[in-house]
Amino acid sequence: MLCFAVTARAQSGQSSDELFQQARKLAFEEKNYAEAIRITKSALTMSPDYADIRIFLGRLYTWNDEPDSARREFHRVLSAEPDHLDALLAVGSLEFWEDNSLKALEYANKGLGVDPKARDLLLLRAKILNDLKRWPEANADLEIVLKATSGDTEARALAARVRENSSKNRMGVTYDFVYFDKQFDDPWHLASLDYSRQTGLGSVTARINYANRFRSNGLQFELDAYPRISKTFQAYISGGYSDDVGVFPKYRAGFSLYANLPAAFEAEAGFRYLNFGEATWIYTASVGKYYKSLWFNLRTFLTPAHKNISRSFALTTRYYYGGADDYLSLRLGTGVSPDNPQNNVLIGNTDFKLRSNNINLGFRKAVKTLNVLTLNVGLDNQEYLVNTKGNQIDVGIGYMRRF
Repeated sequence: MLCFAVTARAQSGQSSDELFQQARKLAFEEKNYAEAIRITKSALTMSPDYADIRIFLGRLYTWNDEPDSARREFHRVLSAEPDHLDALLAVGSLEFWEDNSLKALEYANKGLGVDPKARDLLLLRAKILNDLKRWPEANADLEIVLKATSGDTEARALAARVRENSSKNRMGVTYDFVYFDKQFDDPWHLASLDYSRQTGLGSVTARINYANRFRSNGLQFELDAYPRISKTFQAYISGGYSDDVGVFPKYRAGFSLYANLPAAFEAEAGFRYLNFGEATWIYTASVGKYYKSLWFNLRTFLTPAHKNISRSFALTTRYYYGGADDYLSLRLGTGVSPDNPQNNVLIGNTDFKLRSNNINLGFRKAVKTLNVLTLNVGLDNQEYLVNTKGNQIDVGIGYMRRF
């Protein structure tokens, strides 16, 4: 059997196991793949049938961008043990990253035929099925993983991406009521109706927004797109127009580049543009992280003005108590966000850096999978004139239907 460890020793006195550990340290701590490959080969000279070492050599070749050499090592193990789960996982992962998704799926299916609950193989197959746009199947694999371990960070992050891809169509409606204790005499009313369609390039959303504020009614038309660039990168492209300037900006636009990073991290960088007669450019960056049943995101907006730079920060936390659409959220922030339609009309109306602190609580719940209900309550303590503050209370409800 290839999985049996031979404990022969080299002339230096080191056993194959000791060389194996030395090579792992070089690979994981120093990223010195070339030297790790050399030492691993020495270990295999002593123990040619040691499957774990040979699979590790294949992974080293994979990381060192030598896919043909990696395949040779994986297949040598599989030729002796066709059902070796680690070898099937390793070669399936290699084929997936080499964009051979159908071949990768064969290896993942074979491994899951041996162990249907193997966590790493289920995750690999979910990634492959997501790449093949077979989203319901990907979601089924992720549900198995999350039922076994609800706090599985990697599965939770992947489930969020699959959720956005899984339905061809989506319609949603929201309503927000905004009350001011000092700044304005009348409350604001905002409503939105949107339709999203999943395309070959990514999702596209058309939206109509209505608002009553400053004792005036207005409509805004928006179009958002989330094109997929690669397995790692996705973009956000957005534009909007309104003929009711003041109630809405005349023009708005946005662009961001998102990256899905290792260890369930996410990152974003981009800009937003608002025009109320004069252009306002806002730059944004964020970093996100999934940890067990939690998601954290820290975001900043930077708005250059004539005399200073206005800064806005927000820390958002979600606790997932069920599926990808079931969570409680808490957002703590300072400043005004251009992505917040409740009060982004207040951006750029003064050169003085007016201070603002806000908190928002949210609840999101999927009902029979395809229906999603949302509820949000927020409080802003807003400086609207120099040294003059008022409170703003936001209450919002929403409903979304996937089909």
